[in-house]
Amino acid sequence: MDPLSVLTPEMRQEAEELRRDWATNPRWKGVKRDYRPEDVVRLRPSVKVEYTLAKRGAEKLWQLLHERPYVHTFGAYTGAMAVEMARAGLEAIYLSGWQVAADANLAWQTYPDQSLYPYNSVPQIVKRINNALMRADMIERSEGKVTQDWYVPIVADAEAGFGGALNVFELTKAMIEAGAAGIHYEDQLASEKKCGHLGGKVLVPTSQHIRTLQAARLAADIMGVPTVIIARTDAEAATLITSDIDERDRPFILPGERTPEGFYRVKNGLEAGIARALAYAPYADVIWMETSKPDLEEARKFAEAVKKEFPDKLLAYNLSPSFNWKKFLDDETIAKFNRELGEMGYKFQFITLAGWHTVNYYTWELAKGYKARGMPAFVELQQKEFLAQAQGFTAVKHQREVGAGYFDEVVLALTQGEASTLALKGSTEEAQFNEPVH
Repeated sequence: MDPLSVLTPEMRQEAEELRRDWATNPRWKGVKRDYRPEDVVRLRPSVKVEYTLAKRGAEKLWQLLHERPYVHTFGAYTGAMAVEMARAGLEAIYLSGWQVAADANLAWQTYPDQSLYPYNSVPQIVKRINNALMRADMIERSEGKVTQDWYVPIVADAEAGFGGALNVFELTKAMIEAGAAGIHYEDQLASEKKCGHLGGKVLVPTSQHIRTLQAARLAADIMGVPTVIIARTDAEAATLITSDIDERDRPFILPGERTPEGFYRVKNGLEAGIARALAYAPYADVIWMETSKPDLEEARKFAEAVKKEFPDKLLAYNLSPSFNWKKFLDDETIAKFNRELGEMGYKFQFITLAGWHTVNYYTWELAKGYKARGMPAFVELQQKEFLAQAQGFTAVKHQREVGAGYFDEVVLALTQGEASTLALKGSTEEAQFNEPVH
């Protein structure tokens, strides 16, 4: 039976509207789908569910990527980190699977970046970050002074998809439900997934990763959200591939060489990364090649190769803490690195693990000082917080920061001002932290 025969007249009209949108909306310029609008309509629920944070975030991210010379950010894995990043002016949040594996997964384990954690861990952190941003907005609104748009877009790491196309489909849906604006998938074998800067990476055939990207796009289309789909290739450093089935991969497969697991050995490098990028470009909004070192010349060659065939395709770059930056680059080159990448077309730039390194280093620094000197070490930190208030830092008032005043307003609304149990009234924070900021 033809699947289209089950469409009602209303569903056919919906499919026609979707077909027109794909053909005429500038958002979909250069995006290829190997499925039909009718497929999307058939797989949607009858009731249209709105995913406001994901939709708004995706639209905002897409706009920023086209309006800014580049959008740069780093990885957060707690709500408080994300709030401080937004307060400081960063226009997007990156959510790294590495950081979730290391310190924020639902197994409550410390893991390396090998997809060992429960697959729904990242969607839960997306939700946590969005809730924290929403609380910051609600606190300011209750005080009568909303200072900024708190709902910065979140770009989330979906790793290699934790399985096949159906796993990708469901994971994408979970990301959208949690409010992710962008999602990236890499072309590694999910069951052998490794951090891009570890060894032992196994690629899947090019055609299989295209199916991954299509599964993500189909999920987003069904949910009615223009999610920014980012395709990452690890071909620059990966040494293995599962199969020689795809003719596009065969020029890079080393003949006659198989591993004990049955994998083929491949010739990696820039050419392999470019070949995969060109294959993925029609199916993705943004292309990312994971690299082994910070190299502007390599970045330029990759960008030129992609832009030659896909001049409007956006690029992403991982400014990784796995690189020893000063070993490869002088201070002048480091200072211009973001700007030069932006000029090449790398519109989304992110330091994947900066949150993890920040928490670890500054916690160690305080602990070391407190061990040696006692309270002066913390008071020095507190004085830095006081000074930072003049630049917009507010977390020194930690009770207010987490919503004590907001929930006082809830009590006041319920009692019409007759409550005697307000939290901030009579608190040490009210008494000691309300001096004017200079």
